Amino acid sequence: MAWLRKFFAFWYDFVVGDDWRAAVAVVAALAITYGVSRTGAPSWWILPVAVILVLPLTLWRVARRQ
Repeated sequence: MAWLRKFFAFWYDFVVGDDWRAAVAVVAALAITYGVSRTGAPSWWILPVAVILVLPLTLWRVARRQ
């Protein structure tokens, strides 16, 4: 059972890392991309826009703590 706990702890730390808000934003962007792709509309632009929006906010939050 300990190896299972370590396995999930690794993946939680890998996905969430230091900023859970960024992880939630990535999951939301992936879900929105999936939803838009199911309509037949172009969805390639959603993830780059999400990165352009989320990355500066994440960096600003970290820089503010320093």
